Amino acid sequence: MRQEHLEAAVPVGADPRRYARVLARVHEAALSGASPPAEPRAVIGASWQRMRRLGLDPDHGREDGRPLPAEDLEARRRASGLADALPILRGGLISVAEEAAHIMVVVDGDACVLWREGSNAVRHRADRLGFTEGVSWDENHVGTNAIGTALVARRPMQVYSAEHYVRSHHAWTCAAAPLHDPRDGRLLGVVDLSGPAATVHATTLALVDAVAKLAESQLRNAHLAELERLRAAALPVLSKVPGRAMVTDEHGWVAAVSGLAPLDRVPLPRGCAPGEAWLPSLGTCQVEPVPGGWLVRVTEHDTERGTTSAVLDVRSPRDCTLTVTGPSGTWSYPLSPRHAEMLYVLACHRDGRSAAELALDLFGDAERTVTVRAEMSRLRRRLGTILARRPYRFADDLEVVLERPEAPELVLPHSTAPALRRP
Repeated sequence: MRQEHLEAAVPVGADPRRYARVLARVHEAALSGASPPAEPRAVIGASWQRMRRLGLDPDHGREDGRPLPAEDLEARRRASGLADALPILRGGLISVAEEAAHIMVVVDGDACVLWREGSNAVRHRADRLGFTEGVSWDENHVGTNAIGTALVARRPMQVYSAEHYVRSHHAWTCAAAPLHDPRDGRLLGVVDLSGPAATVHATTLALVDAVAKLAESQLRNAHLAELERLRAAALPVLSKVPGRAMVTDEHGWVAAVSGLAPLDRVPLPRGCAPGEAWLPSLGTCQVEPVPGGWLVRVTEHDTERGTTSAVLDVRSPRDCTLTVTGPSGTWSYPLSPRHAEMLYVLACHRDGRSAAELALDLFGDAERTVTVRAEMSRLRRRLGTILARRPYRFADDLEVVLERPEAPELVLPHSTAPALRRP
């Protein structure tokens, strides 16, 4: 389970109304270039910088957004992967939302509002703001806000009053937490509680985050049940296959193996299809479809791999990937925020980093080598010969390409790793 540092928008002991007035002066100073009476929180200041660079109108945001047609909204709901989590989200948040004059909002990974439930009075206020089902609530459209900024920062966010970049949102307080797909770590979307600024409460963010974690657990349990059903169907298939083989689901999670050491997951080729494929942890394999997944048979006499290249793409903070191309094809591995940080450091230091150096790079503490070794062990089990150790590095014969944003502050903006945030 992920560990998050939950930072409330209003400091402990501060009077919310007085603090809102301070935030308003900070906001105006930031837009005018004047000296602010105080500094905004780091995550808010970084978001404001993105909005100024984008040229977003601080009075109205972008006014070109229109709600999706009903049929398109329904299609997005079905494709979101969040329907199984909805009962947990409703059970944990709707009664609180109604009693506390809030609404619960669930958005997908593109910040499109999929569901919106709760207080009728607050829903009417949200309607006047354009905060309705089918609209995009990302930073590019509405500026700094708990939903859009949580998608960028990839962590729970509370945004209060004038922390919102667009002035028309200053009358609101919002608390949001990300929701991830347990199968591949992909960011599915965000759940949010929003209401009038006067209803701000220090515990709201912790509540939203706790319910989000429960919802992720429900998604994880659903995935494990699917994997167990696949395992039951796979065992008779594997018993008839000679040599080393395994059955995986469509995401590469291993249901059963024969003649191989236990594995939890293997990275499958992008757009996996029947035929020959090269997998980094297994070599050349034959891939065949089975109901619910793939039968992967290891070729016993592997051929020469030839030249292999890897592209580490961190241009999007929500979809960091490592894409490897070899003679047998191409596969992509979606990266968690921590693994994206680690591979970024290794791509910048092709000669390698020791465990202590990586600990300094990631945590600012050379003593945290146990955590570094555990994460590198997980990466090497999944990426195989792509990564070497002693020191940790990309394989010496691998061509590595790093694709990143032009502005240094946009590289993994959610990260607090010293190696990325160092001036």
